[in-house]
Amino acid sequence: MHTLRVAFLMALLTVLLVVLGGFIGGQSGATMALIFAGIMNFFSYWFADKLVLAMYRAREVSEADAPELYGMVRRLAQQAGLPMPRVYIVPTDMPNAFATGRNPNHGVVAVTEGILRILNKEELEGVIAHELGHIRNRDILISSIAATIAGAISYLAWMGQWSMLFGGLSSDDEDNPLGWIGAILAIILLPIAATMVQMAISRSREYAADEAAARITRNPLGLANALRQLERAAEIQPSQVNPATAHMFIVNPLRGQSFATLFSTHPPTEERIARLEAMAYGRM
Repeated sequence: MHTLRVAFLMALLTVLLVVLGGFIGGQSGATMALIFAGIMNFFSYWFADKLVLAMYRAREVSEADAPELYGMVRRLAQQAGLPMPRVYIVPTDMPNAFATGRNPNHGVVAVTEGILRILNKEELEGVIAHELGHIRNRDILISSIAATIAGAISYLAWMGQWSMLFGGLSSDDEDNPLGWIGAILAIILLPIAATMVQMAISRSREYAADEAAARITRNPLGLANALRQLERAAEIQPSQVNPATAHMFIVNPLRGQSFATLFSTHPPTEERIARLEAMAYGRM
C-alpha cells in the first residue's frame, strides 16, 4: 500500500513539473530544470551522509567502544537481512536517531546520547529497527528523487518570476488558453503543491519504516513505547537541529514550532503509535 501511494505521489510530482514547464519554458524548460535539480541532488545523494554526520559532530563507534549498542545493531541488521551498517553516536542530550547512506551497503545508523539514556532495551531495539527499515526500503534514494523533482519545480517557478519581470514567458504563451493568469497561478501554487507532495512522500516512508521495525523485532509495542517517550521529550526539549535535516530523525525535532500538518515531514506520532498497537493486537 505504501509503495503504491509513493508511486502515485511521485507520478503527481512529475505531472506538476510537466505542467509548470509548459507554462514557463515548454518541454525544454522543464528538462533543463530537471537536469539542474538532478545534478544538485546527485551530489546530495552521494555525500549527504558525510555532511550530516559532520554537521552533528557524530563519532563512529566500534564494538569495543559501545559493545551493547553495536551488538544490538548487528543482531537487528541480520534479522532484517541487511549488511552491518556503520554505527554513530551524536553528542547531544536531545533524544533522537536517524539513518543515512546511499544504499544498504553504505548504511549508517546514528543515535544520540540522549536516546541511549531514556529508552530501555526493547524501545531502543524498535528505534534501531525503524532506522534499518529506512535503509532496507532505500528511502534515501526515494527522498533524493522526490527532492530532485520538487527542486526542479521550484527552480522553474523562480525562472518564471524573472522571465515575467524581463519581458514575459515562453513564446508558446499566445497558444496557451489560460495565458498570463494561468502562468502566474502556476508559478505561485505549483511549488507549494510540490512541497506538499514531497512531504506526503516523507510521511509515507515513516509509516513504512515503522511497519518494517515491527516485523524485524516482532515487537510493535517496543517502538510504540519509544515513540511515546520521544514525542514527550521533543515537546519539552529545545530543538538543536538544522531544519533542513529534520526529516531524517525518527520524530520531528522541531515539534512545538507551529508546522502545518500538510507541510510536516512526519505523520502525527499518536497515529503512528495507534498503527503499531493495532499490529500488536492483530487489528491490521
